[in-house]
Amino acid sequence: MAQHQCLPVTNRKSLRNRAVNQVKKMGIRRREFITMGALGTLGAFALKSCGNSSIPNTPANNETPTQVFRSENGLLEIDLTAQYSDLVLAEQPFPQMMTYNGQIPAPRLEVNAGDRLIIHFKNDLDQATNLHFHGLHLSPDQDNVFLKIAPGQSHTYELDIHPQQRAGTHWYHPHLHGSVAEQLFRGLAGIIVVRGALDEIPEIAVAQEEFFLLQDFASPDANSRHMNLMAGREGSLRLVNGSYHPSIEVTEDLLRLRLVNASPSRFYHLEIKGQKLVQISNDGGALSQPIEIDKLLLTPGQRAELLIHTADLPDIPIHLLNLPYKRTQMGMMGNQTPQTIEAIADFKRAAKDFDVVYLPETLQPIEQLPEPQQTRQFTLNHGMVKGQGMAFLINGESYSGAVQTEVTLDTVEDWEIKNMGTMDHPFHIHTNKFQIISRNGIPEEMIVWHDTVLVKVGETIKIRMKFEHFTGETVYHCHILDHEDLGMMGKLKISAPTAAIFG
Repeated sequence: MAQHQCLPVTNRKSLRNRAVNQVKKMGIRRREFITMGALGTLGAFALKSCGNSSIPNTPANNETPTQVFRSENGLLEIDLTAQYSDLVLAEQPFPQMMTYNGQIPAPRLEVNAGDRLIIHFKNDLDQATNLHFHGLHLSPDQDNVFLKIAPGQSHTYELDIHPQQRAGTHWYHPHLHGSVAEQLFRGLAGIIVVRGALDEIPEIAVAQEEFFLLQDFASPDANSRHMNLMAGREGSLRLVNGSYHPSIEVTEDLLRLRLVNASPSRFYHLEIKGQKLVQISNDGGALSQPIEIDKLLLTPGQRAELLIHTADLPDIPIHLLNLPYKRTQMGMMGNQTPQTIEAIADFKRAAKDFDVVYLPETLQPIEQLPEPQQTRQFTLNHGMVKGQGMAFLINGESYSGAVQTEVTLDTVEDWEIKNMGTMDHPFHIHTNKFQIISRNGIPEEMIVWHDTVLVKVGETIKIRMKFEHFTGETVYHCHILDHEDLGMMGKLKISAPTAAIFG
């Protein structure tokens, strides 16, 4: 049995108290800031199992709170089982959901850069599966998406979190080609947090930290095989941390909201009516400075972190709205599930007096990558494939398991990704993160790290990437996971430089 600990929050509270005192001593200059509404999450109930019961919440199965496992002395070692569980979601029975350790959401794992993460994984499903650690800069041998763990088999994942891994919000989920969308749609997803420099900024350290794992599910009487898999399946039930439309009490002036889109196809177009949001991080980690946004579009696989100022909120609940977003066009591929505006969470100011904290003006510097040694073109489309039927294609090819792109370690490349199909495609690359250089030829204003980028219909995105630290075979693919399962994936081989030959 693996040794793991659900650590108390004493250390976080001590850090927070020190940060509060530091903020007060610093006399931080106030920025122009629009008072904003805030969100909370049932992520707080995960901390409840570690000694924090300040925010009561009801877990997805009404029995066991979600666990949080944190590394200690550079090591986190846990047991993780993929299994079937009968759950109650939104007061409805959901039999035979796929879960990690019997829970939706799965346990949250928290590590630091340089830590070692050991997962003793067991597959108690009746079908093969594996794990992918989305967002972590790992060797392809450690984050092996080609591994097939059969029913009843076990595998130990030994992961070395790279010392240069940027702090951020990441996640884990299955990645066995052909079954990824179905397994995710039935519940298999959990958050991985890498702590680091961003967490130590005084203003951020004092914030009330909440987590949103966004998932959608089909009602128990729906048959996913009859859903529009070509457009990408979407469920009628949208949940936040396994709960329907949770209401969260906000007890601090600043709220730090960490969002993960763990749906196989659904886009989340988020807004707090009449309020600004301040983004501090995305799927590549911290931004160089906070940016104000009106709305946040979160495509499958993407993450974001927001800071929200709450001191002047009214006493009535404020809604986090999910707005309609059209990601498909009319045609032979059909349309996505009809959407309406809906509130997916509420939050309410729970304290009368707040210690006002002002936003940081800078976060973490980001250096632009140097000019590339090579530029490649990738086109995204769909079409008929002999022996397969309708498929999703990259450069006219459906995924076959053969290497489609070979690159050299320690080189920089530009990839121009063009969407020639009738649907938006979020494009995700494993192992190394990238920077967006331009959209339709227009240079990107702000340099930011990413691992997933939305390529809209008719759009061309140029990204720049350095292949560093690891050789091996990995993948790039559309993160609408039905599209990946239906062929929109390529195998990427990162090779060591060829030794020079002297005559």
